Amino acid sequence: MSEAEPETGDSAPFVVPKKIWHQNLIALWVGLFLTSMGFSELMPFLSLYIESLGNYTRSELSLYSGLAFSASFIVAAVVSPLWGSLADRYGRRLMLLRASLGMAICVLLMGFATNVWMIIGLRFIQGIFSGYMPNSNALLAIQVPKKESGKALGILSTGGVSGALFGPFLGGILASIFSYRVTFFITGSLMLVVFFVTLFFVKEKFQPVAKEDNLHTKEVIHILPHPKLIFGMFVTTMIIQASNNSISPILSLYVKQIMHGSPTVTLFSGIVAAVPGISTLVAAPRLGAIGDRIGSEKIMIFGFILAIFLYIPMAFVTNVWELMALRFLLGVSNACMLPAVQAIIAKNTPAQVTGRIFSWNQSFQAVGNFTGPMIGSVVSSIFGYSGVFISTSILVLLNLCLVLNDTKGLRRSHQTK
Repeated sequence: MSEAEPETGDSAPFVVPKKIWHQNLIALWVGLFLTSMGFSELMPFLSLYIESLGNYTRSELSLYSGLAFSASFIVAAVVSPLWGSLADRYGRRLMLLRASLGMAICVLLMGFATNVWMIIGLRFIQGIFSGYMPNSNALLAIQVPKKESGKALGILSTGGVSGALFGPFLGGILASIFSYRVTFFITGSLMLVVFFVTLFFVKEKFQPVAKEDNLHTKEVIHILPHPKLIFGMFVTTMIIQASNNSISPILSLYVKQIMHGSPTVTLFSGIVAAVPGISTLVAAPRLGAIGDRIGSEKIMIFGFILAIFLYIPMAFVTNVWELMALRFLLGVSNACMLPAVQAIIAKNTPAQVTGRIFSWNQSFQAVGNFTGPMIGSVVSSIFGYSGVFISTSILVLLNLCLVLNDTKGLRRSHQTK
């Protein structure tokens, strides 16, 4: 059996057999698939559910829906470092169990909500119990050999992508067959399955670390071999998420505009939203493996350049088929970005602080998730829908410049090998 890097937190670190981290990869993939599916399953009708709980004006409904959507992201950005610190003290598996059980309970309780403030409050609490994705990445990152981490994390990322793809489709079917409330109960039950999959199939040998032995923030930064690179990846993550999500508020409206109000707008809006995920699903593992050979930073740079050349023509498409084709190619660029960031972080982070580093990265990701739609809404109100694609390409260009500067050392090291 091949071997991986030693886990830490134990007084006698040990090597993780390939059989174990392969099993963990499969179990965590299933967990991420169900978690992402559960989140995306609720998004299409969350506003409609809120509308059914009271007699709200249009502006009130927009406000309450915005609060419900953003509450979990805002809280996750604040609490993620705390959970990361606890993960480094008590183990990543425990944090996975905490996150999956907390999310399941929150979603189940949303089915019993009687007013909008209960929904907003539960979304707030849901943000507190966030962290399944970063802890999945952190646990796998310390078990997989560094030379295979790009491929493994690329495969893991497809779990979240495929779940997000399938979720809205399943949510629409469930909501049309049953009621909104029953759909929350079904989704909460699916998330409860994540808890049991993690409990029975995810393995981690971890000896809890005494509080006084747990590294403080300054000490964590001090032991990083390339702190500037790691913090550069945090900012890169934030801008990637802001760029991707800046399009979200106007995408269906843009499709409606270029289709001139066709009755098939709803169908094509769903397809246009989904196609990047399909190409990401196919491309991410392959690009991750290539990144392990030539350098994940080169894959990421290629992704940024490709995205710039795709966002600009999106602003000038004349029919939905052109937009669909460009969005499909955009999925390839997406497959180059976040998985490469996670691989770079994994390869340049000591195992004993992996939980904290990935949780800090999630905080920046949550900020991007929150600010992206705001940027898109503001830009579209001033410059129109096409302006959002132009502004997003500029944002990606700035990110490319940042990455070129931050990864100079990595590129030089790969050239000398």
